[in-house]
Amino acid sequence: MSAYTNYITSDYQVMLGKPVLKGTRLTVELLLRKLAQGATHADILSMYPFISQEHIWAVLEYAADVLANEDTTLSAA
Repeated sequence: MSAYTNYITSDYQVMLGKPVLKGTRLTVELLLRKLAQGATHADILSMYPFISQEHIWAVLEYAADVLANEDTTLSAA
């Protein structure tokens, strides 16, 4: 079991089952988008003072695991 399971959960009754930080409505997707847009870890911790650095690491680990198991066959456009 990955360490991110301590921080991330998915429940259809919360954000329609999107992966979120446990006990919050902050989606993994939202935090990844903020990082992709240039937010630093410090920025995110400032925006959401109720999360920790470990939450951010969990989000990144979760994303890596999802990509590792993704079908990478792309169809031609």
